[in-house]
This record gives sequence, structure tokens and C-alpha cells, in this order.
Amino acid sequence: MGSEGRQVRDLLRGADRGALATALADGAPYASLVLTALAPDATPLLLLSDLAEHSRNIARDPKVSLLIDGTAGLADPLTGARASLVGRAVASEDKALLARYIARHPSAEGYAAFADFKLYRVEIERAHLVAGFGKIRWVEGSAIRLDGDLATLAAAEPAILGHMNEDHAAAIEHMVGRGPGWRMTGIDPEGADFRREGDIARVEFAGEVRDAGQARAELVRLAR
Repeated sequence: MGSEGRQVRDLLRGADRGALATALADGAPYASLVLTALAPDATPLLLLSDLAEHSRNIARDPKVSLLIDGTAGLADPLTGARASLVGRAVASEDKALLARYIARHPSAEGYAAFADFKLYRVEIERAHLVAGFGKIRWVEGSAIRLDGDLATLAAAEPAILGHMNEDHAAAIEHMVGRGPGWRMTGIDPEGADFRREGDIARVEFAGEVRDAGQARAELVRLAR
């Protein structure tokens, strides 16, 4: 698992939005703001209305680019990291992935069940990573996606989130280190994600976890 792939994953996990580029009917480029979440393997997830311009574009041509910007707050944004993902937007009816998206964006629960909304996976073919001046390279999609057994931890995720959010608010506050009011929104082999209203946070694990037992041990370690 190369460090460049990890850099792109870190950018994806540190963002909850991006700029989606699609093609209009006349071939002109069209960019729009979208909210993002991730599948367990770090594939980006989008929840889009069929009525939106970008959805009509995807229906004609599923090729997309997704810009993830990690430069917020920098005095010189061009020194910060960003990645332009290139791939295809593919509709998905996976309820577990939809639940992951809603956990990341609770406001989506109000419209996720509407008939004109679809969940999409952005199948990454490659990404153009700019990690600062002179640190520019293409990264293959296979280096960005996590592999191995992801299903075991994914199956345990709802129970882990429920347990942490209902019984361990103080531990979450300690882990995030930015005051009270945070909720855990996701867990994957490399870390855990949190949200407090409009803010998001990420806590990285010391090593990969692949099941509920390993996750518990790592969360206990972080809470201490």
C-alpha cells in the first residue's frame, strides 16, 4: 500500500465535500459542489438528485472528475494538498453504503428516501495528487482503494457507532480533543470519523484494524 495512495485517502477522509466535474450535452465542462462520504475501501460516495444538472450529465456520460481540496486555512493555499480524481460515477442500491453516507451527512436523511435521489460510487481510475509545490504525481486507483477483508469491520460498524455514541461521549470527546458534542460517524481499518454540526474530525489508528475486537482495543487505547 503506497504512501501516495494513503495521501489521497487522507485527503478524501479529511473532506466532506468536493467539486464534481461532468460534461454538458454540448461537451462543455460543468463543475458543481457535492457532499462526499466514503465506502469502507475509500471509494467516494455521492447522493445526487436526478433533477440536478450533474445527474443528467452522468446519465449521458458517467465519466467524472472529483476535486478534493485540503488547502483550507492555509496562508498560501497553493502549498497545500489537493487531488483531482478521475473515474466513473456508478449508481448503487447498497443500503449499507447509503447508511454510511447518512451517518456522515445527517441532513441527508430527510431526502435520501426520495425517489429522485440516487447514491453513486465514484469508481476511481486514477488521481492527480498535488501535495505542494513540485510534489505532483498521478496515482493509480488501485493504490488508493483499501483491499483485504473489509466486510467484517463494515458489518460491525453500526453496532460500534451505536455503542460509542450512546455510551461513550466522554471517550469520544477525549479522542477528538476539540470539546464536547461530537458523534462518531464511521470507522474503517485506518481510523474513525466524527462530526459536530458543521465540523468533521478524523482520528487515525496506530495500526490497521479489521474486526470488532481489534477496533475495540484501538478505541480503548485512544480513549486512554
